[in-house]
Amino acid sequence: MWTLVGAGMANLANSGKKMSKVIPKKADWLQTKAMAFDPDKCIVTLETGEQVHYDYLVMATGLQLNYDKIKGLPEGFNTDPSLCSVYDYNFVQKTLPAIQNFKGGNAIFTLPNTPIKCSGAPQQIMYLADEMWTEIGIRDKANIYYNSSLPVIFYVQKYADTLLQVLDRRSITVNYMRNLIEVKTYTREAIFQKLDSPREETESFKYDFLHVTPPMSTPDPVRESPLVDSTGFVDVDKETLQHVKYPNIFALGDCSNVPTSKTSAAAATQGGYLEKNLNAVMNGKQPFAKYDGYSSCPVITSRGKCILVEFNYDCLPLETFPFNQAKERRSMYLLKKNIIPQIYWHMMLRGLWNGPKFLRKVMHLGMDGPEKDYTHSKDIKGTN
Repeated sequence: MWTLVGAGMANLANSGKKMSKVIPKKADWLQTKAMAFDPDKCIVTLETGEQVHYDYLVMATGLQLNYDKIKGLPEGFNTDPSLCSVYDYNFVQKTLPAIQNFKGGNAIFTLPNTPIKCSGAPQQIMYLADEMWTEIGIRDKANIYYNSSLPVIFYVQKYADTLLQVLDRRSITVNYMRNLIEVKTYTREAIFQKLDSPREETESFKYDFLHVTPPMSTPDPVRESPLVDSTGFVDVDKETLQHVKYPNIFALGDCSNVPTSKTSAAAATQGGYLEKNLNAVMNGKQPFAKYDGYSSCPVITSRGKCILVEFNYDCLPLETFPFNQAKERRSMYLLKKNIIPQIYWHMMLRGLWNGPKFLRKVMHLGMDGPEKDYTHSKDIKGTN
């Protein structure tokens, strides 16, 4: 949603609601932060110092944005109007003015070397900015760079093929294995670590526009708890979503270490499996529902065009509609812009949407399996 806000295609005020308006009426809402977890004693310590005992615990904390891991940020956003980011409530409001005030030169869009939420967003805002600069007649004065920490544009080959065509058609330069580590606003330089260099050398880029996607992690209290693996994410079985050590703990969404893309589509789908498995454990049974890694990200490539990315743990396309979703389509753009927000507010938050599996089976006449005719990577590390 904030990608659209950053491109001037949606209103920031319509992108959120007060928690009191969406939390279930029967929920006992503790309006304070969880600061520590003791899974051996089944205790959560709150910011107030109060200790809450639990029988079962579901972790769904999401991610925190770590702009401060980049030297020169976040303070640089306050002094440099050419710096922006669609991932923060305040910084997203700088994005459209930064795009509109760009007169030419180097425009850089970044992707960090950590798992992030909605990894299609950095490309989406880039494509929309490119389109805006073309419309106002300055595109020939711009050098657009997508500096990504990944070795590929996308780990699902079917969609990567389309995105590479888009990048080539739009004359956008991709620099792989480049991780932003410093921003020098006084000289307008962005310093990148060369991840493919044995000595981890750095490379400097002059910028006239810089969109930053920050490194992300689980919130500090989660990352510092006994619940996480070596990467700092809650350590669960990727199929049952049950914690590998503590059977009364489950996790879903961005905070878990399941090796798939961190999207709302993934979280919604995981919710259905978690509900079944948690109920089974509460009734003295073993978890039985197996999540297949389904995730989805509609990637807007221009105003009015979008590809609908859907895939599983094996990075194989798992598409809902009976046509090629890797093709840029207006119908998928309208789905992204108008329909998916309604599904989120009126179905997902009410527990009425656990992904499109049923719709997919209907659309494919009872069949529900991934495409198998594309080469793929089996290790996406939650980045895509």
